[in-house]
Amino acid sequence: MQSEAFFIVGYEMSSVFSAGFGLLVLGAYRGADLVHVGSVGTGFKEAEAVRLRKMLDKLRWKRKQPPLPYSGGADVVWVEPTLIAEIEFRAWTADGKLRHPSYKGLRERQDNADVFRLD
Repeated sequence: MQSEAFFIVGYEMSSVFSAGFGLLVLGAYRGADLVHVGSVGTGFKEAEAVRLRKMLDKLRWKRKQPPLPYSGGADVVWVEPTLIAEIEFRAWTADGKLRHPSYKGLRERQDNADVFRLD
């Protein structure tokens, strides 16, 4: 298992748990650009999901284009890429996405220098 820090750049609503979310969309740096590295939908306790959703709703993205190139579903609620999450995962896929990611929590120190770089 590997563990790295990634930006939370959005979330998809949950069809089961309206106060939380279904999954978080994650980003990392490639050079100076932010790129999509996958999504995480496991590792959340209910109270943490509710707390995180309230934080994310205050950071909603106000521009038309998402904060990074994204080819997934259209039902993403985009947020300012300011929160940094610790994500545990097994490996990288051939197309540069996280394999079997699990949310471990927000980084106590929210420092952009800690975010994983794909360089």
